[in-house]
Amino acid sequence: MRVSPEMQSRLRDNAPLATLIVLVLVVGMFSPAFLEANTLMLLAADTATLFIMGAGLTFVIMVGGIDLSVQTVASLASVVMAVTLPGVGWLSVPLALASGVLAGLVSGFAQTRLRIPSFIATLAVSGIAAAAALILSGTQSVPIPPAMRGTVLAFAAGRTFGMPNDILVALAVLLASLFVERRTVFGRWSIAVGAGEPAALVAGVPVNRVKVTALAVSGGLAALAGVVMGARLSSGSPTLANEFLLPAVAAVCVGGTALTGGVGSVARTLIGALIVSVVRIGMTFIGVDPFAQQIVFGAVLVLAVAATIDRSKIPIVK
Repeated sequence: MRVSPEMQSRLRDNAPLATLIVLVLVVGMFSPAFLEANTLMLLAADTATLFIMGAGLTFVIMVGGIDLSVQTVASLASVVMAVTLPGVGWLSVPLALASGVLAGLVSGFAQTRLRIPSFIATLAVSGIAAAAALILSGTQSVPIPPAMRGTVLAFAAGRTFGMPNDILVALAVLLASLFVERRTVFGRWSIAVGAGEPAALVAGVPVNRVKVTALAVSGGLAALAGVVMGARLSSGSPTLANEFLLPAVAAVCVGGTALTGGVGSVARTLIGALIVSVVRIGMTFIGVDPFAQQIVFGAVLVLAVAATIDRSKIPIVK
């Protein structure tokens, strides 16, 4: 029986959500404790920072680029916050976010003005951010003084009506990102550039500005993820987010955003982030060796890219 293109598209769009439901049920069968309210709350809180990072990365991938600096930018932001918090108080949070936006702008400048592929540009900025974090922190974790852990960082480390505030921060990022994606010119331009850059140029879309903005958004949200992680752990560290790059890329791709650009959504990234978290935490509940997680993430990433990539944009796969 031949499946129509419309049905194939519908199946592809609903596959991530179906996968998430099946994974939750399978892990729950092997370990009923996984379905308890406290465990699911822990899962949501654990997903929050991954989603925040993935949300910014989604815009870069939608325009057909990649940002390999998100994990080091997140670590740098945590260090900036921890180092400046005793001196400037709550202003340390905007400073940390600004460091991420600056990193994104540098990557965007290198890509659009120097004509360097985003892969190389963001990889170089990743090295710069890592070095800056090491220098600022003195190559060690920077604890946040107990006196500064109250109102300044409560938005990320506290609870509201029993719910961890980092979940609320992630929900705010989701709503803001969906608004930008669906209701702003930048959101429409991002899809247009990813779908076909030459056509977007002919239509008058400022392609370079879109690319720079996407990388700045990615850097800013990566920094926000670093601030949230730093608040939860009460410290900033130059290696705080070192294991987040592969899960973040996997979350975007597993959710259905194509690496070739033009197709994707922040809502899909949320589902992808939940899938990644269920796989990681579920393996712990089932008793799988934690060191096997990277193997699983790598396999999931390959399968996700194979399912979502638009091969018509790549005449020769190298």
